[in-house]
Amino acid sequence: MLDELIRKTIREMVGGSGPPVAFLAPKGDRGLFGPESIAWKVHADFISMMIGGISSLILQALHPQALAGVWDHSSFRKDLKGRLGRTAFFIAATTYGPTDMADNIIQKVNQIHTKITGLDEFGKPYSATDPHLLAWVHLTETRSFMSSFEVYRKEKLSPKEKDQYFLEMKSLGERMGATGIPNTYAETESAIKAYIPELYFGDRAKSIIDLLDHFPSNVAAKPFIKLISRAGFLNLPDWVYPIIKKPTPTYLERLAVRKSIDLIAYPVREALKDGVAAHSLRRVYG
Repeated sequence: MLDELIRKTIREMVGGSGPPVAFLAPKGDRGLFGPESIAWKVHADFISMMIGGISSLILQALHPQALAGVWDHSSFRKDLKGRLGRTAFFIAATTYGPTDMADNIIQKVNQIHTKITGLDEFGKPYSATDPHLLAWVHLTETRSFMSSFEVYRKEKLSPKEKDQYFLEMKSLGERMGATGIPNTYAETESAIKAYIPELYFGDRAKSIIDLLDHFPSNVAAKPFIKLISRAGFLNLPDWVYPIIKKPTPTYLERLAVRKSIDLIAYPVREALKDGVAAHSLRRVYG
């Protein structure tokens, strides 16, 4: 009963339903990365991925042109759960899916991007196929996922393994049209900071960040979702807090949230242990 309650709460946050049977075939297909990859290890942890997903959305909202594409061409503000669900499926399909599934969703998203153009809030033209904007999205996602994994997952990665993750994910970013993607964790942090002069915390960004700070949910799911959302804000680089006009979190605040996440993490991981990663392992190894 507890497992089902947890799964129901998670569906409340990101959507989705039922076992991921689409990941069981074809037998032996290793997909884009394979079970030995660091991407399989990092992306398997739902807790840290959701936390990283929240922080990456906050960062992405700070770039006026990246935000304009979402603002003008998506239902993000009215259907946050749907947006997170689609993003979660994209990550699952490209990380764990068989090769055809991964190729198809990459092609589909790239095709959608060709139709996303317009003017940002300053009247500057933007296109979702712009390699510079695609790199921003890629950098903020990979940095956020790894940072969250480091804090909330007990399994530690060596510096070499962390860098291997960014090298693996670079191949995906390039297939999405991004260019100039770094190979390492440190280079990724530096590349993100290079975008700081382009960032802007205007009314649009404020409304998106407020939405993430007050994630819509039903009463039963609210405590869990509020904690994940708070952890997402704590997962930001320290230089972001002055930009979004929030105080830099204290050590005690970070510790309290980390301990709270630790308390819920075990039952959540148990409830989801037969998820996408487990089904994909069956596909590869039988």
